[in-house]
Amino acid sequence: MFSHHHVDHIFGVGPFEQEARERGQRAPLVYGHAAIPTHFDRYKKTLGWNTAINTRQFAIPMERFRWQEQYRYPDVTYEGRLTFRSGECTFELHHTRGETEDGTWTWVPERRILHPGDLFIWAVPNAGNPQKVQRFAGEWAAGLREMAALGAETMLPGHGFPIFGADRIRQALTDSAELLESIEGQVLALMNQGVTLDTVLHSVEYPAHLLEKPYLQPVYDDPQFLVRNVWRLYGGWWDGEPDNLLPAPRAEQAREWVALAGGLDAVMTRANALLAEGNLRLACHLAEFAVLAEPGSKAAHELRAEAFGRRAKLEPSSMARNILNHAALSSAQGVRDLASEYVRRA
Repeated sequence: MFSHHHVDHIFGVGPFEQEARERGQRAPLVYGHAAIPTHFDRYKKTLGWNTAINTRQFAIPMERFRWQEQYRYPDVTYEGRLTFRSGECTFELHHTRGETEDGTWTWVPERRILHPGDLFIWAVPNAGNPQKVQRFAGEWAAGLREMAALGAETMLPGHGFPIFGADRIRQALTDSAELLESIEGQVLALMNQGVTLDTVLHSVEYPAHLLEKPYLQPVYDDPQFLVRNVWRLYGGWWDGEPDNLLPAPRAEQAREWVALAGGLDAVMTRANALLAEGNLRLACHLAEFAVLAEPGSKAAHELRAEAFGRRAKLEPSSMARNILNHAALSSAQGVRDLASEYVRRA
């Protein structure tokens, strides 16, 4: 059973197929949601893109990684729900859009075993990832509540340790649903006031009593990334700022702002002062503009490497930390982005 199309969940079939061939047995039958083949096809179309974004996200050296080109497609696909029996057990497959649009969670009623796939991962739900396709926070929450109502005695997440006991499982699932519902609800309330994405990003309040839970730590995805995905789902790609609708090239903007500030030295002086004050967020903005304005400046790249490197060390989310650190490592080698063939050739 493929719980969804992500590559860390789909490449375990090979050894079973080999064993079946060696023993002259019937090959394994793979089940999955009907949208999985479409996503495998998408992966094939975006080989370079997925190589680049996963290099940044997982801190993988470029020379050691290339995105997968071949996939094992499911034999049986379904939409909505599907039930089948194997041996003495019934397997009820349920579709829920969450981290992906092809997510499946599985319920084995005879054993009261629940397999949520990546709909529960012992962390803030991965509903935000800044480099990946659309995620679905609200539907994810609804699926979690449906699972919570089953009374499962054993839950086997797609990542992390099993959870035993109906009360513990119910709490973990409902707490996760509450976090997603809180974020989506706040974003929609603000969007319905016609505000910009910037206002939304800096207005949403994340429930502290939930983020303190050991199974809802922001160790992978960052809650602010979830906000952006809710905005993208309901509001599209435009952030609501009129100057960003049809913008000038960012490098051109940077050159103009640096000139207005009095030149590169003035910008770097101010950025270093912000670093000294501990305002790493704003320092990173200035460092980025310095490199955009003068990409050949060794001093500007050194500043950028320091600013992003220091900020990366403070981020609890591995996703945010690795992307920020990738920027630092790139500037250490004199380029803006080591994962981009275009940038490295420039």
